[in-house]
Amino acid sequence: MKHFLTLLDITPDEARHILKRAEKMKRKLREGKAFRPLEGKTLAMIFDKASTRTRVSFEVGMYQLGGHALFLHSATTQLGRGEPVEDSARVLSGMVDGVMIRTFAHDTIQRFAEYSSVPVINGLTDLTHPCQILTDVFTYEEQRGSIEGKTVAWVGDGNNMAHSWINGAVTFGYQLRIACPPGYCPDDKTLSAARALGADVTLTDDPLEAVANADLVTTDVWASMGQEDEQAERVKAFAGFCVDARTMSYAGPDALFMHCLPAHRGEEVSADVIDGAQSVVWTEAENRLHAQKGLLEFLMA
Repeated sequence: MKHFLTLLDITPDEARHILKRAEKMKRKLREGKAFRPLEGKTLAMIFDKASTRTRVSFEVGMYQLGGHALFLHSATTQLGRGEPVEDSARVLSGMVDGVMIRTFAHDTIQRFAEYSSVPVINGLTDLTHPCQILTDVFTYEEQRGSIEGKTVAWVGDGNNMAHSWINGAVTFGYQLRIACPPGYCPDDKTLSAARALGADVTLTDDPLEAVANADLVTTDVWASMGQEDEQAERVKAFAGFCVDARTMSYAGPDALFMHCLPAHRGEEVSADVIDGAQSVVWTEAENRLHAQKGLLEFLMA
C-alpha cells in the first residue's frame, strides 16, 4: 500500500507510469470507451478547504473508473466536533478503499495516513499540492514533449505550489528557477531535502531573471486560502511580480504559461497572458481529471 502525500512518496518510474496511464485513459474517454478498474470501490473525500477542481476531478474520476466518491466536509463530520484524526482514520479506512484529504496543516494528513489501512491522497495542504504537479507535467508534455532537462520558472509566493514544483524537480528532472520577494521564499527544509536528492533549483528575487529563456512559466495567487487578512500587505510586497506580456517576452519562444487557478487577473497574472496564446490553463484544469484517474488506478486498482 502506498500513500500520496508528496511527490516524493512515489518514484520517478511510478510517476511516469501514472502519466502514461493518464494519457491512455484520456484517449479512451475521448473515444467513448468505458474503463472501470475501480468497480465497487469507494473514495472518501474530506474537505477542510473550499474546492472546485479538486472535488469535481476526483468525484468524476471515480465515477468514470467505476467507483464512487463520498464527499465529507469536516464541519459535518465528527472531525469537526473534535474526534481525533487518528480515530477517524481507523474508522473511515475500515469502510472505504481510499481517502483524499484537502486540509490546512500537513501534519493532519500525515497523522491520518499513519493510522489509515487504505491509501491516503493529498488533495492540498499548506505545505504541498502534489496532484497539481502531476497534472502540470502531464499538460506540458502533451504540448511540448518531455519536461526532463527543460527550465520551469515559478514567479510569486513560495507557497505549497512552489514546494510541489521543488519536489517535482526531483521526480521529473527539470531545472527550476523560483522568483519570490524577500520574506516570501519557499520552506528551507523542503528546498534542502530536494537539493539533497539532486533537484536543480535556483532562487532569485528578480522575476525576469527566473523567466529568461524558460520553457514554462507558472504562478499562483499571492494570498492563499487562510491568508486573506494578509492580502493588502502581500499586494505591496509582490509589486513587480505580475506575469504580464513583458515578463513572458523574456521566456523562450515556445514557452507555455500555467496557473493552478483560481486566478486574480491584474495581480499575479495579466489578463492578456492568462487568456493569451501561450496559456494552457484550461487544458491544465481539465487534465486534473485525467492525471488523478491515473493516480487513483495506481493506488487503488
